[in-house]
Amino acid sequence: MKGKAALLREPGAALSIEEVEFRELASDEILVKIAGVGVCHTDLTAQSGGVPLPLPVVLGHEGAGVIHAVGSSVETLSVGDHVVLSFDSCRECPNCLAGHPAYCELFAALNYFGTRLDGTATMSSGSEDVHGSWFGQSSFGAYAVASVRNAVKVDDDLPLDILGPLGCGLMTGAGTVFNVLRPAAGQSIGVFGLGAVGLSAVMAAKAAGCTTIIAVDLNPERLKLATELGATHVIDPARTKDVNWAITEITGTGLDFTVDAVGLGSVVRQAVEALRSPGVCATLGLQGLENEMTIDQGHLLIGRTLTGVIEGDADPHELLPKLIELWRKGDFPFDRLIERRPFEEINEAIASAHSGQVIKPVLVFDPRRT
Repeated sequence: MKGKAALLREPGAALSIEEVEFRELASDEILVKIAGVGVCHTDLTAQSGGVPLPLPVVLGHEGAGVIHAVGSSVETLSVGDHVVLSFDSCRECPNCLAGHPAYCELFAALNYFGTRLDGTATMSSGSEDVHGSWFGQSSFGAYAVASVRNAVKVDDDLPLDILGPLGCGLMTGAGTVFNVLRPAAGQSIGVFGLGAVGLSAVMAAKAAGCTTIIAVDLNPERLKLATELGATHVIDPARTKDVNWAITEITGTGLDFTVDAVGLGSVVRQAVEALRSPGVCATLGLQGLENEMTIDQGHLLIGRTLTGVIEGDADPHELLPKLIELWRKGDFPFDRLIERRPFEEINEAIASAHSGQVIKPVLVFDPRRT
């Protein structure tokens, strides 16, 4: 079958909306009619050439929609099911079996190569291969090919068009708090960078019972929103002579945990230095696959830990239902981060994400389309 998709044909170029043909599904695959798809910073990094991909390629990895067709061996999902798509994993390697699918031994091949494991592409344009399988989905289009492994079934009464970001950005921030840092009620946390990932960490920290939540960002509007979402203190580095001294004045001893959602070396260093001893900093921000930074060993020898985290070290099949339940209770109001735009305005939405004007643009499709 055919459908519209946004193709990247040259690194750094705007995406072009073209008609593509979806090839026959593999036995374990599903075809999802996309209701909405978020724009993630990782998509922007790939578009700029920061992630090497075969071209042309369809990006997009925060999709949600309705299953349109299933492969011959699919038994746990059916046509008509509402699903949120996340990253793909083999579900069979030691890391997957231990509950850490974000560190799947086949993660790169399943999510970054632009093809299925057998090297075939899921889409074409005339005689030309159109590469997909970006995070196991490539959902910048009317339809996306995914698998039973990375599709999470959700209730039909949920606002399907805005659920896609739960599959990556929101899961990354919240999962880092719930799965990696695991603060106890009453502990303290600092979040550096208040995009969708950072603000998700703020909301998760509040849900976890942290009593001191310090949000750090240069954008006054985001600092205001962070306060509304659970931050107890906010710091604007442009208006603060010494950020870490300000944190020490608030906490007395430094923070139990910090989250870097920026990825710049200077910010990571600051997040480590803001810790008490011992304390843990999780770095999440992606600035490209090569991003050298320097940390003084002395800051680690006193018991501080710096750890990198992918996808919140989450199993989407476990964390997404938890986040949805928290949202139903009013404890994870992720919808406040989202601005809907028609799919046809994809390049404008990407520009709004680049500029920081919008925290989480979500591209939506007319639900009445055939």
